[in-house]
Amino acid sequence: MSTLKVGDIAPAINSVDQNNDPITLEQFKGKKVILYFYPKDMTPGCTTQSCNLRDNYQTFLDNGYEVLGCSADSPERHQKFIAKHDLPFSLISDEKKEVLNAYGVWGRKKFMGKEYDGINRTTFVIDKDQIIKDIITKVKTKTHTSQIFKSN
Repeated sequence: MSTLKVGDIAPAINSVDQNNDPITLEQFKGKKVILYFYPKDMTPGCTTQSCNLRDNYQTFLDNGYEVLGCSADSPERHQKFIAKHDLPFSLISDEKKEVLNAYGVWGRKKFMGKEYDGINRTTFVIDKDQIIKDIITKVKTKTHTSQIFKSN
């Protein structure tokens, strides 16, 4: 799991979004960012979490936040996920797992008694100066927005 702590500088992001366009954290300097890592597009928990953030997107904007999702899915799969669920924010495609590893969210997981490597669902709240203000590791997919605002 993540060795990053509140107060650390958020690691750089150099990847592509759902349109295969370059995306960096530097692009968002001067803005607050909600960066959520989730295991896989189109799965029940990830869909619930993403739709909760979508349904509250205007609240994030009103509070000065940009929202970015990140998984190891391809840009094409992200496009389908965005279209199917009308997601208004960008999704980072990290097929090489560079961002996932930089944020420490790629690692061992256990599900139904089996261990495997995967993405540990985690959200980072990053301030305008790219300092990590909060790390949420026990994400509640149905009420994730209230979790984020409760901590800030």
